[in-house]
Amino acid sequence: MVEAVPTPAHLLPVKVKPLRPGIDAEESQLILRSKAGDRVAFEQLVIRHADRLGSVILRFVNDHEEASEVTQEAFLRAWRGIGNFRGDSGFFTWLYRIAINEAKRRGEKRGRWRETVSLDEEAVPEAADWSQAPESRFEQKEIREVLDRAIADLPLSYRIPLVLRDVQGFSTTEAAGIMGLGEPAFKSRLHRARQAARLALEAHFAEVDR
Repeated sequence: MVEAVPTPAHLLPVKVKPLRPGIDAEESQLILRSKAGDRVAFEQLVIRHADRLGSVILRFVNDHEEASEVTQEAFLRAWRGIGNFRGDSGFFTWLYRIAINEAKRRGEKRGRWRETVSLDEEAVPEAADWSQAPESRFEQKEIREVLDRAIADLPLSYRIPLVLRDVQGFSTTEAAGIMGLGEPAFKSRLHRARQAARLALEAHFAEVDR
């Protein structure tokens, strides 16, 4: 009698509920299969998230080649650690945390990651409120370009909270968790990053009005 060969677990028609609110059932299944060692399922997760992750990392490192390297390393580390993913946060949030840690590691190695303890203790002048400036004065594209330059000029430890909270739309709790900061420390850095961006726009407006 020939013994039946069992069907691999990742090929069984498993029905699974989402790991947490906000994750669709298909992604939950891909995650569970990845945790079981299914490389094909993990490749599908990569396809889902690679473009978005890469575009965000580019804002952190300001170099296309390095952004690609950081993104690839983040997915490699995610694959190695997928068994430890508990689903307490969204899968993409978890990926963010891995990628940011990799960007920080590279920044520290190359002397680009500047800690901001001294900056946090310094008084920062209040910037004028430019949020009500008539849109007719400036093209939105021009304003975005000024903001992009202002963000790129920030120390990485300030740039990250601004991008996570204001560009990507993470909640304060999520963004602080991604950075491994308490919410008060995160809010402090975010506040100062926003002030720096506002001051850059104020300076731009003043220059144009001359």
